[in-house]
Amino acid sequence: MVISRRDAALALDISMEMAQRHGIPSRLSEADLRELQDNPPAWLVQSRSNRTGKRPVWVHLTCAVCGYSEAVRPKKWWPDFSFVFCGHHRNNELPELFLGDVRTEYEGVGSRFVGVVDVREDQA
Repeated sequence: MVISRRDAALALDISMEMAQRHGIPSRLSEADLRELQDNPPAWLVQSRSNRTGKRPVWVHLTCAVCGYSEAVRPKKWWPDFSFVFCGHHRNNELPELFLGDVRTEYEGVGSRFVGVVDVREDQA
């Protein structure tokens, strides 16, 4: 089976830019990916040792309403979302806001999501 460079980057936990820079082809076999995972080249070993774990390379976003999911690179401005939803859903489809909570929405998350942060009113 053949996988894309993006899927390889996800599996290796590296950015698309790094995958391109180090010559990972636009399509590669699962055997080639396994070889990279089992015998990582020096640049991949170095990249993994430099990781601090503060920010993930990829995150999986899943709509709280319909379950649509995608893997994206997180942005520095993203807070810790309570949940995300597809931008086309109506407000009455969203999970209810608890009494005493305040909701803030952030548009432009991933390709189609709105991120939501619910906090206690006294923390807002």
